[in-house]
Amino acid sequence: MSVEKAQSWLYAEEYCLEPARMAQAREQASELGIEPVSVATGNFLATLAAMPCVKNIAEIGTGTGVSGLYLLSSADDTVLTTIDLESEAQTHARDHFAATGIRSGRYRVIHGRSADILPRLAASSYDLVFVDGDPLEAAGDVVEAIRILRSGGVLVLAHALYNDRVADPARRDDITVALRNLGKDLAGHEELRASLIPLGDGLIVAVKH
Repeated sequence: MSVEKAQSWLYAEEYCLEPARMAQAREQASELGIEPVSVATGNFLATLAAMPCVKNIAEIGTGTGVSGLYLLSSADDTVLTTIDLESEAQTHARDHFAATGIRSGRYRVIHGRSADILPRLAASSYDLVFVDGDPLEAAGDVVEAIRILRSGGVLVLAHALYNDRVADPARRDDITVALRNLGKDLAGHEELRASLIPLGDGLIVAVKH
């Protein structure tokens, strides 16, 4: 990789500044050992959520609310359903949502495993689904995400490059292999049009036909 390419990637990551509330949520995530989305990724999510067609959003992986804050920041009428197994982190997320002035009716924080919760969500009812949970459960989360997405809805998968391991065929640990295989499956999925974006830890963005 050329020096210029590396500089361009760094420039893209630093293109936008992070609001103070997101930065506070990010600091708490670090204290809890949670890796939130990068600032550039957060801004990209906010851009997607700003599209007029996006009203109902589902998120797997609440964390301390970093990505949720970005997803809710672009419009006053979007509604977020966010799922996580870590109750302490979700408490921080609720605090950040409230402190930002986001109405409680605009978010639903559900505690539990995505594998248990997602099947209960209605089919074809979400405009955007962000998958950022346990990488080893991502394949199952994506199956459910496609089910609950409406036609024309957008699926976003986090950690698609997984610390730059996915692109290296010599890397054969369980998480890397799982995410590599999932990326290939999404690229060839008959219901989706997918692209891999090297932003943050990598994103696969797909539109459901």
